[in-house]
Amino acid sequence: MTLVTDTAASETIERLDAEAVNSARTRQPLYAPRKKIFPKRATGQFRRFKWLIMLVTLGIYYLTPWLRWDRGPHAPDQAVLVDLANRRFYFFFIEIWPQEFIYVAGLLVMAGVGLFLITSTVGRAWCGYTCPQTVWVDLFLVVERAIEGDRNARIKLDGAPMSAPKLAKRFSKHLIWVVIAVATGGAWVFYFADAPTLLVDIVTGQAAPVAYMTIATLTATTYVFGGLMREQVCTYMCPWPRIQAAMLDENSLTVTYNDWRGEPRSRHAKKAAAEGKTVGDCVDCNACVAVCPMGIDIRDGQQLECITCALCIDACDGVMDKLGRERGLISYATLADYNANMALATASGTDVINPDRVRDAAGGLSDKVAHFRWQKIFRPRTFVYFGTWSLIGLVMLYALLTRDRLEVNVLHDRNPQYVVLSDGSIRNGYTVKLLNMIPEPRVIFLSLDGLPGATMQVVGLDQPEGRSAAIPVDPDRLREVRIFITLPADRLNDANAKFSFVVEDKASFESDIYRASFNRPGAAR
Repeated sequence: MTLVTDTAASETIERLDAEAVNSARTRQPLYAPRKKIFPKRATGQFRRFKWLIMLVTLGIYYLTPWLRWDRGPHAPDQAVLVDLANRRFYFFFIEIWPQEFIYVAGLLVMAGVGLFLITSTVGRAWCGYTCPQTVWVDLFLVVERAIEGDRNARIKLDGAPMSAPKLAKRFSKHLIWVVIAVATGGAWVFYFADAPTLLVDIVTGQAAPVAYMTIATLTATTYVFGGLMREQVCTYMCPWPRIQAAMLDENSLTVTYNDWRGEPRSRHAKKAAAEGKTVGDCVDCNACVAVCPMGIDIRDGQQLECITCALCIDACDGVMDKLGRERGLISYATLADYNANMALATASGTDVINPDRVRDAAGGLSDKVAHFRWQKIFRPRTFVYFGTWSLIGLVMLYALLTRDRLEVNVLHDRNPQYVVLSDGSIRNGYTVKLLNMIPEPRVIFLSLDGLPGATMQVVGLDQPEGRSAAIPVDPDRLREVRIFITLPADRLNDANAKFSFVVEDKASFESDIYRASFNRPGAAR
């Protein structure tokens, strides 16, 4: 049985003059001069999904600095803020201090494991949908199509001599690109200072020079990468295409041209069938090439340049709908399913591809054809990645919820290590740092544990000498105090050199301990 293409339906398919920038038939050198790519606008479920992702990601990026979060009168009310001046990172209810950078490192590890999980499961979905390069290129293409038209109009405009209309369109396009790039750089600096205040300072010329330098740098990179270089960034600058192959296995979903039902291609299926030739579903319309933002031909197989945006699936499905054939000539598929269907179409590799073998008597796809099932995603490798990702997240969450917001650090005087007073007693000096990590003022009680008979004096604090002291600490601040500990002469022989500084906040019941040593003549140090 040979599937015959209906002539009327076939004549409705637009034949696009599109050629892959790096076709399998004419492979380019490792680096070749860039060929301009004019992606055609695609329509379909994956294109709609990309629109949604673009709106969500751009919305998060541009709007997040303007969100407010009430942390009380002693802390900034910006929901997400990287406060470099005070060395703080605020993320809604979470506040990270410099010594807690382990949480940021944990988030980066989670991002890496999550990227491995996504890639091993659904291929380069990050590259195709959420990568900043992809998102901004999509945004720039929206502007380009709105001003210069779709693919054919842009090709015609590009080849036309310079004229007033062409100059006006090019100027308008690049002007809007620059505005978007400036907004991108501007949005970034708002994460590092109070956004409304910084906006006024930038507009009035009162912002710090580093703010203008950052905006200028990000403006240039956004404009060049998203508007001018586009696919070159993914092909030559990004390391992930070289790495992602190691993340894939035979059960990973990737965008695949199913040549077991598409080959041999024919633009004149009815004529070929009348001549007794085998005809596949692909009518060689080049729609998949025309919509590809990377300018490749998915029919050449998996390629480094492919970002699996799946726009070729939308384009091919539209053609199959017009021809009255099943969708999925290009689809998300696993290597295992592809190999099974290829074995069916080639009689286990003993013959050339014959799409008749994958169809039943009625012309539909045979029940023997392997289709993707979501259950295949849940395999040991996926569980390992997901388990690792979840474990890191749970450990970090537990650590964040149970961490103390009060810390003490002590530095013993090195020169002199001790002082012998006139009455024979020994005095040691210490620098004590009390860290109040909440945006509220606190009174911290500092006391000695051990070293019987010793007394403590806090320099600059109007309190009597004793074994404890109440020290006020400003909200979200570190207070450094000088302390002298004196041990009477009659206690030198029976005293243990080890003791502890104990700090407590009696209101919140938080406490911390620092184990220290007391130096005296003749003691080993």
